[in-house]
Amino acid sequence: MTTIALLGAGKIGEALLSGLLQGGRRPEDLLFTERHPERSAELTKRYGVASADVPDAAARADVLFVAVKPQDIEPLLDELAPVVAPDTLVVSLCAGLPTKLFERRLAEGVPVVRVMPNTPMVVGEAMSAISPGRHAEAAHLALVEELLSSVGKVVRVPESQQDAVTALSGSGPAYFFYLVEAMIDAGILLGIPRAVAGQLIIQSAVGAATMLAETGEHPVTLREAVTSPAGTTIMAIRELEKHGVRAALLAAIEAARDRSEELGRAHEVD
Repeated sequence: MTTIALLGAGKIGEALLSGLLQGGRRPEDLLFTERHPERSAELTKRYGVASADVPDAAARADVLFVAVKPQDIEPLLDELAPVVAPDTLVVSLCAGLPTKLFERRLAEGVPVVRVMPNTPMVVGEAMSAISPGRHAEAAHLALVEELLSSVGKVVRVPESQQDAVTALSGSGPAYFFYLVEAMIDAGILLGIPRAVAGQLIIQSAVGAATMLAETGEHPVTLREAVTSPAGTTIMAIRELEKHGVRAALLAAIEAARDRSEELGRAHEVD
């Protein structure tokens, strides 16, 4: 069996750990690292998976998932460099960090796969985009797809598109949460109790997402089906267009893309 180590047991790391177990991986084939002893003990009790320090986990793993914040990557790579074997598959879940950063700091020939997941991983509904580094082969990508399929859907993209993916789907859930928050506030403004407004909007969001996923219809087609001539919906759409909501979304996602690129450039060397 493949030994898998997760470096970083935050929300994404824990969600992946849980998903791998639900997908049939044995607890004894998994390891995780966690800086806080209380959190480490809690996860071991909850999942039956042992914790380890970074060098030990890296030395024992066949697949190494790196799930730390981008600003924490340099000291982590200092720990990994002496112990990661050339045949260890390194899978980065770190926003903005290119595969060449890992390839430059680790042993020559280490295969690296870059992944941009998102937080619906915690409910098994992640959207993950994966890209191969210079040494990653088809078998490496297939293994990463298999592992990540336990927590959602997976798509392959060129690494040149990863910053755009980060802006679009990596940060994407936050845009939906922001919209739902605003719509619930609108319900309260119109006199509906918060709990009822929340129930109305959340189920509407679930239903709309299901329609998009299952009908295969273009969102314009589905929107037009709700939009009757001189009706309530077209009046609302007019106000959204008047206030530049579409343009604001385009600008917001472009800004997120730019920030992802900045995170990667911060680790470039001359």
